[in-house]
This record gives sequence, C-alpha cells and structure tokens, in this order.
Amino acid sequence: MELSKLVSVILLVIFVLVAVAFLTLLERKILGYIQIRKGPNKVGFMGILQPFSDAVKLFTKEQTLPTMSNFIPYYVSPVFSLFVALLVWCSMPYEFGLLSFKMSVLFFLCCTSLGVYTTMGAGWSSNSKYALLGCLRAVAQTISYEVSLALILLGTLFLVGGFSLSLFSDYQRYLWFSVFMGPLALVWFASCLAETNRTPFDFAEGESELVSGFNTEYSAGGFALIFMAEYASILFMSVLFSVIFMGGSLMSFVFYLKALFVAFSFVWVRGTLPRFRYDKLMYLAWKSFLPVALNFCVFYMGMKVLLEVMLM
Repeated sequence: MELSKLVSVILLVIFVLVAVAFLTLLERKILGYIQIRKGPNKVGFMGILQPFSDAVKLFTKEQTLPTMSNFIPYYVSPVFSLFVALLVWCSMPYEFGLLSFKMSVLFFLCCTSLGVYTTMGAGWSSNSKYALLGCLRAVAQTISYEVSLALILLGTLFLVGGFSLSLFSDYQRYLWFSVFMGPLALVWFASCLAETNRTPFDFAEGESELVSGFNTEYSAGGFALIFMAEYASILFMSVLFSVIFMGGSLMSFVFYLKALFVAFSFVWVRGTLPRFRYDKLMYLAWKSFLPVALNFCVFYMGMKVLLEVMLM
C-alpha cells in the first residue's frame, strides 16, 4: 500500500512538471497570436519540443554565484519554492488512489503561505538592493492577497460545511457556485493573478523598474526552478478555481477543459491588460477585495443559519 502511494506521488510530480512545460508553450503560442506572430514553431512538430529544449538550455548553462550572497539560503530558496508548488497538489481530491484528506483546504492555505518565505529568502540572500526591493514588494503583495483568498474560501466553506475539497464536487452537481457567487469568483480570479505574480499584478518581477525583481541574481538552474514553481502555481490555481466554483470530478474530461479555460484566461489577461501601479494594487486588496469578501462571507453564513432555523 505504501509503495503504491509513493508511485502515485512520483507520477503526480511527473505529470505536473510535464503540464508546466506545455503550459509555457501554450502561453507563448497564445501571446504570439495575440501579437500577430507565430510563437515557437521550429523545434519539433509545430514547436512542440520547445519547452524541453529551453529546459536543457537553462540547466546546462553556467551557474553564476554572487560573491557577497548568503550561500545556503541563496541555493535552497528556488528548490524549496518548487517543492512547495508541487507539495500543494496533494490537497486535490483525487479519486484513484492518490493522497486525499479531510483538511485539504487548510493544507492549501498553509502551503501558499510558505511561498512567501521562499521569495523573501531568494531576495534577501542575493545581497542585492534590486533583489531586496523586489522581494519586499512581492512579500507585501502576496500576504495582502492571501487574506482575500482565505476569506473567499471561508464563505464557500460555510456553504459546503467542511474543509475537504471533495465536498465541492458533491455540492455542485446541479448548479455551479460561480452562478450565484459571480462577484466572488471574479475577486478570487483577480486574487489568484496577484498571488501568482501574474500580469497585471507582476510587481515581484517588474522588469521595467526592478531589473527582474527578487530573482535578479539568479541564472541557469536557479532561475529555471523559480520559473517552474510559478507556472506550477498557476496550473494549480486554475484547477482549484474549477474545483471551487465549477465543481466536477477530477476523473472527468470536462473538468480538465474547465481548468484549461481558466489557465487560458491567465494568459489572455497577460496579453491584454497593462501593469497596475503598486499603490493601486494594495488599495485594491485592502479597500475593495477585503470588504467584498467579508460581506459575502457574513451573508452566506447568515443565509445558512437562517435556512437551518427554517428547516428545523
């Protein structure tokens, strides 16, 4: 039994990493067509091997080491970042022998909060002013939007009555939560963009003003690991959005089409919207998303109590 669990986890990691590779190709293709160009189309059939050639190039490049960096945190941060991005996949409600447990929502929140430490460690240990500024901005942004994510989740948890993600598929057989929780679904999607440092909230890697932000001093393998962790998080958030607001079983093909559409939306937003100003980003989190999430949370809690009283 333990061996089968181990094999399941190894297969899960392999599938996620392959999905990350093809997500990068999908993004480059979509952005290419948005900008009226082809995107990668040389390596393999229609550029299908491009992600693997990029991986070989990145991991075989010479690794630079800033002489004044704090050596151990500098090297451990990218590895731990990818580890956390892969670990959070264990919270998904799998139905074919993989890990599945009752407190998966709490596990997800714990794993996402750990991502702050990897960003902070990478920026601080580089001993560079650019990297330090980038990591401070990224940490402030991530912590701010984790609050709205947690409150939105709390509102949905009151409805399903538990901390397991498998409950969401049971409660959405006939009606998606996104139908009567439309504003919350939009706020969740925007918070996911900010949480994963995606355009228009990509201030952790603001190339135009921060010279790539917290990962300024990283190259080759270290940069590749940070890059892979970011895209694994995007993929996870897409699947999680489908689970919470669109329901469905992870065994169904339609579920993955919904997750693919959400992942496509991440890229679509990147290709169409300009970057926010940083103070407006923080204003959006604390003065717009937080009150909306709190109001909906109190509303759904009150409605559930009222219905229980009426049915008694």
